[in-house]
Amino acid sequence: MTRQELITQIKQKRSFLCVGLDPELERIPTHLHGADDPVFEFNKVIIDATKDLCVAYKPNLAFYESQGSKGWATLEKTLDYIPSDCFTIADAKRGDIGNTSRLYAKAFFETFDFDAITVAPYMGSDSVEPFLEFSGKWVILLGLTSNKGSADFQLQATHNGEPLYAEVLRKAQEWGSPDNLMFVIGATHPSKLAEIREIAPDHFFLVPGVGAQGGDLQAVMRYGMNANCGLLVNSSRGIIYAGKGEDFGEKARAAAEAIQKEMGDKIGA
Repeated sequence: MTRQELITQIKQKRSFLCVGLDPELERIPTHLHGADDPVFEFNKVIIDATKDLCVAYKPNLAFYESQGSKGWATLEKTLDYIPSDCFTIADAKRGDIGNTSRLYAKAFFETFDFDAITVAPYMGSDSVEPFLEFSGKWVILLGLTSNKGSADFQLQATHNGEPLYAEVLRKAQEWGSPDNLMFVIGATHPSKLAEIREIAPDHFFLVPGVGAQGGDLQAVMRYGMNANCGLLVNSSRGIIYAGKGEDFGEKARAAAEAIQKEMGDKIGA
């Protein structure tokens, strides 16, 4: 999906919601447990309930890899089920030496045909650039993440006094463009979003941490939006586990609709 196609979807749906498909078998409603593939049946209901309210889906690969070959099959079926107008993100957080990264990129961009993949920048340019060689595909680089441990390295000052995440954001813009490079910026750091937007004015940000992690959507919109919206705000547990019974799809839709309404009000302003 191109940048303009993504922007068009945001405007048409009046939404920049990304739904995280992170299913844990023990948290899936019990009435699905007798199915041949309960995780896929769960994902289908979530997708059917939210596909007109969101512009992207983000499966976290750990929830599928942990199930072995069956999990990979579930992931493939899930990806095939997602409507073609939705942006798909492999939340894989890959990043290795060049040849290995090239094979990771081939796996997720050709074998699975995801639109984007999350990538860790710690090993530098030669670990990221192989992902950027695939036309029409996106790298979503970890910038300032939403977890507590982000302070261990990302917030530490470098030799010029800037925090490490700021140097990562500046340097990475030499590798890719706003047409193929996004950044992960956690919603739990809203006070830094305005500063980060100055560093990367044109790039999209994937913003996790809204919902179960306590991120403030209004603050994210206030400080993070640009002229083309420039945001994909992810919610996982707050949507997919909004209900525990047979009506979990309806509950998931209600949770997604509440977020989409806030977004639509801002886009329509």
